[in-house]
Amino acid sequence: MTESSNLKGFEKLFPDTIINAIESLDYIPDKRILLLNSFENRVYRVGIENESPIIAKFYRENRWTNETIQEEHQFTLELKNSDIPVIAPLVINNNTLFEFENYRFSIYPCFGGYAPELDNSEHLMQLGLILAQLHNIGDMNTFNKRQKLTIQTYAKEPAEYLLENNFIPPDLENAYSTLINDIIKRIANCFEKAGDFKTLRIHGDCHNGNMLTRDKKFFFLDFDDACSGPAIQDIWMFLSGDRDYMTARLNDFMDGYMKFRKFNACELHLIEALRTMRIIHYAGWLAQRWDDPAFPIAFPFFNTQQYWQDQILSLREQAALMDEPPLILK
Repeated sequence: MTESSNLKGFEKLFPDTIINAIESLDYIPDKRILLLNSFENRVYRVGIENESPIIAKFYRENRWTNETIQEEHQFTLELKNSDIPVIAPLVINNNTLFEFENYRFSIYPCFGGYAPELDNSEHLMQLGLILAQLHNIGDMNTFNKRQKLTIQTYAKEPAEYLLENNFIPPDLENAYSTLINDIIKRIANCFEKAGDFKTLRIHGDCHNGNMLTRDKKFFFLDFDDACSGPAIQDIWMFLSGDRDYMTARLNDFMDGYMKFRKFNACELHLIEALRTMRIIHYAGWLAQRWDDPAFPIAFPFFNTQQYWQDQILSLREQAALMDEPPLILK
């Protein structure tokens, strides 16, 4: 898990500050600012006089260092320069990361579209084609600063944070703690079954909201969680539903993916383990951000008795799923 945030910056990130930050890059904002749907950072659509709007992304303090942000930017620019359809930061005077009054920010082109349909065979095949090429580029170099996707960082540490900071209701704490210990063992068993899989630079958070389609083309955006991990991490979020449905969708996706890149089928052992890790990590992320005023408003269900009862039920269901055989490729 990342460090707890210092909220001073966001509380004082007023419209005038945003405008002045954009003006510092020689843009002329038209004073129209729209807050977009982002909680980890603060992201705004900013109108520009006589030009297309831009997207301004202000980074949460104490989450990433300058070096880790720049490594993400370098990866997305590398992908863009290889004609992979990604939304990369704009380069101004050879820089992509800027600072104004101690606020770090980057800017992006404003790009519209809608989420792809993950039950559409053609959409899945096209996304597979693109992601395979993205992984080919990701495999050509390594991250030196960005985190690795491991059981420690994505499961153990967030679970420990939840328990140590008293987020679990007292009457459920023992059940949660016991279950987490069992879950971690099952996750480790899945990783062992997957064997010596390859780790590469990946998107890391490849859900439907981080993809756009427009004019029959697909684009990947928001590489804020880019990390080193297995290829399947960027694939399993395309899959949901019962086993037969997921198997069909997996094969639709692989019809595209395997045209450009080989896939190690042993990684299929990781699907439910990674899904379980995401459930734990998400709860830990909410807990770490709970002192941000935006979070209780946006996630009123979190940290209630019902939430933790449902969380325990979901983890028990995942424990059973991790015992099942992996999905099968054609």
